Amino acid sequence: MNGFVRVLELIEKLKFEVIINTKKALEQKIMASDISRPGLELTGYFNYYTPNCLQMFGRKEISFMNHMTTDKKFKILKEMFVKGLPAIIISRGLAYPKELVIAAKKADIAILRSPLATSRLVGIITNFLDERLAKRISIHGVLMDVYGLGILLKGNSGIGKSETALELIKKGHRLIADDRVDVYQKDELTLIGEAPEILKHFLEIRGIGIIDVMNLFGTSSVRKSMQIQLVIHLEQWAKDKNYDRLGSDTVMISIANVNVAQIRIPVKTGRNLSTIIEVAAMNFCANTMGFDATEKFEQNLTRLIQENSTKK
Repeated sequence: MNGFVRVLELIEKLKFEVIINTKKALEQKIMASDISRPGLELTGYFNYYTPNCLQMFGRKEISFMNHMTTDKKFKILKEMFVKGLPAIIISRGLAYPKELVIAAKKADIAILRSPLATSRLVGIITNFLDERLAKRISIHGVLMDVYGLGILLKGNSGIGKSETALELIKKGHRLIADDRVDVYQKDELTLIGEAPEILKHFLEIRGIGIIDVMNLFGTSSVRKSMQIQLVIHLEQWAKDKNYDRLGSDTVMISIANVNVAQIRIPVKTGRNLSTIIEVAAMNFCANTMGFDATEKFEQNLTRLIQENSTKK
């Protein structure tokens, strides 16, 4: 994670039309996901100007500039085009004043244009930059897509995480990352996990070695990234330990400042972990929709006790 995105990467990812393009301009670093619309700045008010942000020129900004004199345009743009300004973006495929091009060339600042509406374009760029600039941490585990639910399998080395993932892949579920999962906070409630570039699509099975999941099982067996919604901690079965039998021991753990539900599943010879994880995924989805089997069982038990008490 570099902590910045170069203007060239932004162009390649979002397919901008390049109006002004120099080697120095393409190497400019974007270090913030905020996008500024320079309304007040065009009037000459620069007290709170943020030159380290992308500057978006939409219909209002371009229209305002078209009513300015040439001298006024150059004066404002000279103050705006300072060191650290990553690029100028024009939305809606709008025509631009020639002064904007002249000033950008002089300052070695790229001008990019898109046919998209301003608000939509701001959203797309912000989402891309938020993802790329987000702080990442690495977690030991396996991330799977099971019935559309992002499940992070955790547990001690050798517990069987990768082997369980292989069984899930054979059943039609999808692998995101094995062994090391890079995670980042997309927003306050959303945690995203993905594989490091060098480990994408690979799974390590002891006794066999490294296998290429996409090559063996097809493109539908993998995906690039996934929201982590449930953590399943696999642990060795201990005879003297009490395990949750009613489904009421789900706890919340914090990963990269996002709370995620976690359940613990004991590993023991004869237990079909892939099937148990499938059921855990379905049950978790049911719970999020308001269907709680544990609550239903307790209601039935309470009713039965009351009926027996009445008969006595």
